[in-house]
Parts: sequence; C-alpha cells; structure tokens
Amino acid sequence: MKIAFLTPEYPHTRTGNSGGIGTSIKNLAKGLLQEDCQVRVLVYGQKEDAIFNDDGICIQQIQNVKVKGLSWYLTCKKIEKIINNLYQNKEIDLVEAPDWTGITSFIQPKKCPVVIKLHGSDAYFCHLDNRPVKWINKFYEKRALQNADGLLSVSQFTADKTNEVFGLKKQFIVIPNSIDINSFKLDHEIQSVPNTVLYFGSLIRKKGLLELPLIFNELIKLNSNVKLILVGKDVQDIISGSASTWEIMQLLFSEEALPNVSYLGIVSYNEIQKYIAESAVCIFPSFAEALPVSWIEAMAMQKPVVASNIGWATAVIDNSVNGFLVNPKNHLKYASKINALLSDIELRNQFGISAREKVIQKFSLSVVVQQSLAFYKSIKK
Repeated sequence: MKIAFLTPEYPHTRTGNSGGIGTSIKNLAKGLLQEDCQVRVLVYGQKEDAIFNDDGICIQQIQNVKVKGLSWYLTCKKIEKIINNLYQNKEIDLVEAPDWTGITSFIQPKKCPVVIKLHGSDAYFCHLDNRPVKWINKFYEKRALQNADGLLSVSQFTADKTNEVFGLKKQFIVIPNSIDINSFKLDHEIQSVPNTVLYFGSLIRKKGLLELPLIFNELIKLNSNVKLILVGKDVQDIISGSASTWEIMQLLFSEEALPNVSYLGIVSYNEIQKYIAESAVCIFPSFAEALPVSWIEAMAMQKPVVASNIGWATAVIDNSVNGFLVNPKNHLKYASKINALLSDIELRNQFGISAREKVIQKFSLSVVVQQSLAFYKSIKK
C-alpha cells in the first residue's frame, strides 16, 4: 500500500520541533516500510515547499499560504490539490491525519480516502484541562471528523471523550501508539542510579507539572537523598500568562526540595534513552493525554512508572502490576508510591519486567502495524 500522513509536525532537523504526534507517525511509518509499503509524510506549516528522503520515508514539506483572513482555507485547498495529484498519479492510496485543529475540515479530495486518527484535539485537551476552547478550532475539528472516510483513536477513552465533547456518536477503531522495541534495547552496562526520579516531556500545566513540585516536596520528606531530573521543553503557561512553566515550578518547590532538582531542558532522543536507563523510577503526573508515547518508552526500557490514574491510564499501565496509578492532586500518596519503588529494588525489577512485556505484547511496532494495515485495506477504495 501507499500511505500518506498529513501532519503539523515530524521529528527531523529540517521540519522543526515535534511532539507525540510526529513521533508516533515516524514510528508507524518505519514499521510500514518493513511491510513493503510506501510512505509519504505531508508536513504543513513549513518555511518552504520541498521534498526529501528520511531513511526511505518521503517527506514533503508544505508552506502555508499567507493571505490575511484566508490563510487557513487557502492552505487547506493547497493541501487538497497536492493530495488529488498524488492520488491521481497513483503515488498514494489514502491519507491519515490527526484530529488536532481539524486540518482536513475543508480538505475533500475527489477520490482519495481520508482517515482521521484521534491523538487528542484542541477541544479534547481543553475539556480535560477545564479551559475554554476557541470556537473556530472546535468547529474545524468537528467538521473534519464528520467528513472523514474512516476514524481511528489511540485509546478508547479518547474516542469516548471525543464523542462527548463534540456531541457525536461516531464509531472509532482503537489502534494505540507504538514504538520500535528494537530501538529500546536494554543496555546492561548502564546502571540505574539509586534514588533518581525522571520526568521527560513538555513542562506544561496539563501534564501535571505544577503538581510535580508539591509531590516532590512530600517525597523529599520521606527520602532526603532523592534526586529529580526534568527533561523537556519549557512551555508558556496559558492560565497565568507566564512565559515559563519552569519559573512557576521553581517557586513551588520547598527550600529542602529545590537543591535536589535538575532541569536539563531539551535533549536529543538518544540522550533521553540514557536518562531513562539511569533513572530508578519514571513519573508522569499528567491530567491530559490521549495515549502518551513517553510512558511506553519508559516501560520499554524496563522502568517502573508512577503515573496519573485518569481515563487513558489503564490502557497503558496495569496498576500495581507494571506501575502505580495515582491522582496527581493526592501529593502524599503519589510521593509514597514513588518512595515505595525507590526503597524496594525487587519491586522495581518486578514492575520493570512486567512493563516491558506489556509493551512487547500491545504497543510494539510489529503488532500495531498489522492492525493499521488491516484497517487501511478496509478503507482503501
């Protein structure tokens, strides 16, 4: 098959910064190549129109059209024309796009099927974060879902919540995010550092980063030797208007806790794996996710995880089997679960082995690619 992914992000130096959507697309694309599929990634919002090859994946950069008041619509029509030409020339069989801001709301190719995959729309995340959503974003996102030829979701929770948010009754096929388990081979030469806790991901309110200092304040009371490592992009806080979530966080740490905290900023993908390997426990106190790749990556490296107990969480972690699920607002309980793992190496090893096995069985590329291909073949015209 010849599959195209339409996306605002892709992890490559030429296409700019990328988050979970871009990473999940690249992972899936690599797996599809191994099944003799052809993959093209259409990345909009770029500085130029260009095409290049990324290890067998055709990356097509699309520069947005800039006309005051018409940029969104004209960009959609530009993408529509590109899709029509690619389909007519038999270079693609279908297009998959994320739900974020409804880019396909006014993209209606003549014949090429368009699939929407829920990674979490703006309306979805605003709902989970108790924030107002821009009406225009919600309009675009709902229209895109209504016009789609096929619907996927990375988790059942995200599918159900999306139907609730938009007042729809759509049927979604659930296919989770995946990782290449071979890229997360265990390096036994790297030993985990005792009492080291790692968070990696964006420093942003919706991921529970304003609860994390309060959790760590409780943890330092239980274990004065614990160290917290933070890795990821510092994001502006929408609620307070602060340009830096990290600046807000520093004010929330106690005097005893702050000296034991290290914020490393953005690091390369390979470096993140090193920090995961060196950590004793990984923590993710998030309030708003669809199905987080970061959790799966930590589990793949045989790390016990303490994460939030909200919605999507049980699709990833089995509580008290391969991790602990706790409400991030219960700071003392959250800290106690982290400390229980830090103080018990056998429990950490038990959880870690179970975590990696869960990833192999449910989130490995080989499993998810077959599910995806079966769905694409059912949609192909």
